[in-house]
Amino acid sequence: MISNISKRYARAFFDIAAGENKLEGYYNELAQFSSFINQDQNLREFLANPVFEQAIKKNVVEKLISKLQLSAMTINFLKLLVDKKRIEVLPDITICYRQMMDEELKKVSVNLKTAFPLSAEMQAYISSSLEKLTGRQVEMTVEKDPALLGGIVIGVGDTLYDGSIKNQLNNMRNLLGEAR
Repeated sequence: MISNISKRYARAFFDIAAGENKLEGYYNELAQFSSFINQDQNLREFLANPVFEQAIKKNVVEKLISKLQLSAMTINFLKLLVDKKRIEVLPDITICYRQMMDEELKKVSVNLKTAFPLSAEMQAYISSSLEKLTGRQVEMTVEKDPALLGGIVIGVGDTLYDGSIKNQLNNMRNLLGEAR
């Protein structure tokens, strides 16, 4: 569950990015740094641990920043998070920011799972159909999931469209179980 604190920081950074017309650029930088933290469990635990002094944490974050190509605004925002003891909520801030950005730019993230690879034409057809359905530009991620047996599962925001054979078999099993 995303905290109100994360939402407030995301809104503040989003408002600055919108004012500078750099919504996607700043998002990419936040996501890059956030994924850097997410990939290292020891780093996550270190940043979340209140035992370590803020100066040490800030030094570590500055060293990480030096390895990445980030704008001055993003660097200042990350340093502010360290100073305010909020750097551990950066992943949540990034998620909130993404939601605000997608809303502003009329985009929607779609996760498509399929048992077998889809042709480029089929992916384009599904994407255009979802754009008509949602009225937004679709950014689709395709994953291969052999456990589905066949068919597809499409996640659009909080909505899940499950057209997998596995789901259909489970539904038949439930119907047959109720018929006994």
